Amino acid sequence: MPSPRTSARPAKAPPRLPPAPPAPPVLGVLGAVAALAALVATLTGTVRKDGFFTDQAALTWWFAGSWAFFAVAVAALRAAPSRYVVPLVLSGALAVAATGLVAPPRTSTDSFRYAWDGRVQAAGTSPYDHAPADPALARLRDDWLFPSGAACAGPDRAAVSEEVCTRINRPRVHTIYPPVAEGYFLLVHALSPPGVRHKALQVGGALLAVAVTAFLLLILRRRGADPRRAAYWAWCPAVPVEAVNNAHADVLAVLLAVAALGVVARRRGLGGALFGLAVAAKLLPAVLLPGALAGVRRWRDAAALLLPAAATVALTYLPYVLVSDSSVFGYLGGYAEEEGYEDPAAKGRYALLRLVLPDSWSLPAVAVVLLAVIAYVWRRGDPERPWSGSLLVTGAAFLLLTPGYSWYALLLIALVALDGRWEWLPTALAGAASYVASSPAALGPGTPTAAYALAAGAAVAGAAARWWAGGGQSQPLRRKPRWMTKQAAAMTSRTPG
Repeated sequence: MPSPRTSARPAKAPPRLPPAPPAPPVLGVLGAVAALAALVATLTGTVRKDGFFTDQAALTWWFAGSWAFFAVAVAALRAAPSRYVVPLVLSGALAVAATGLVAPPRTSTDSFRYAWDGRVQAAGTSPYDHAPADPALARLRDDWLFPSGAACAGPDRAAVSEEVCTRINRPRVHTIYPPVAEGYFLLVHALSPPGVRHKALQVGGALLAVAVTAFLLLILRRRGADPRRAAYWAWCPAVPVEAVNNAHADVLAVLLAVAALGVVARRRGLGGALFGLAVAAKLLPAVLLPGALAGVRRWRDAAALLLPAAATVALTYLPYVLVSDSSVFGYLGGYAEEEGYEDPAAKGRYALLRLVLPDSWSLPAVAVVLLAVIAYVWRRGDPERPWSGSLLVTGAAFLLLTPGYSWYALLLIALVALDGRWEWLPTALAGAASYVASSPAALGPGTPTAAYALAAGAAVAGAAARWWAGGGQSQPLRRKPRWMTKQAAAMTSRTPG
């Protein structure tokens, strides 16, 4: 019979296996580089594919492949050691942006209007006074923007006269672009060598896109956030396609908006002025203001942001008002009507709401839901992270309005990069699917509704996953301000014992 001393002795623990050695850092870097190389190759093929008017089915698959490799590349970046992340993001941003330069604009003709507006201003005429087809500006025409004869064959040409056509869309209406965008068009024209044509605006778009990446990295570094988030913008297929190849002026507005969000928590006046410049480049950044006002309870604090924003917009419009004989808003009202925001059935606007509501109720429902989201952001938003509330308002607006143009989502993508909530990226992809894949030759006219429905599901699923990860507790947008955290830490350090 064993003695009590012997029976009380604990059983000998089995020997522990040594931990598996960590993967060499070079493997994580090589994986990210390989995924990025596949993304760049697919994007190059996508931009070279001239199928928007002739083969949208094939173009749709090129777009799908680009987004798939984008997801793989972003996932692979997680395995890269931290010290290599910023060089990888920046070098990837340059490579991805460069793919937009390998062909002329493929899926949009808006940049031709930009080039024309810059030329008109350089000639001393307000871009708001004459439509491109106006004979008063015939002296400024050339064979590139206004071809004739056999060169007029093609679906992306608009007739100006019996012999002359133009690459500019809607040539019989005045421009709708705000003054900061018009100033940018003039600057690009002034800096461009003769005969450069579309390439000048594409290079400008590439420089602006890379500048956005740099601003994102700077803001994330100051916040102590993971710099990998910047890849959501830097490597996203929408950036080389829309900001570079199609050279949409939205990228200028995104740069100004990101700069505004980066400073508004500390310097409201400067942030307000930058917001004003962003709105005067493209009106869409106005949806960011509720996020910038999150947590503001006093009219004085709100005025410190809103007054500089309004003053900046007014000052940028003023020179054009003084030199223009026509309205500086141009075709803006007609454009809103043309795009179906007053008659949603015409262009598939409010597609998700119209699944459950009569068409006539769509616009009031949009107003009610957006006001509710704005109120939530104002009450629960974090003034230290204005991009978080801005992302919620912007994402909700996209899901409610279901726009059919993919370049509008550039702003949404930059907000995802700042906040890290990647579940909103499918909303940007839904815009691309609506624009490229909705023809009968591709995925069909039901594509916009299906794409935005899936995007809404992804956004809800992401929010639910974050709620579950938080232990079933609500995750408010608002957090304790940084100054309170520092003050508490200082008091703790002075406490004896």
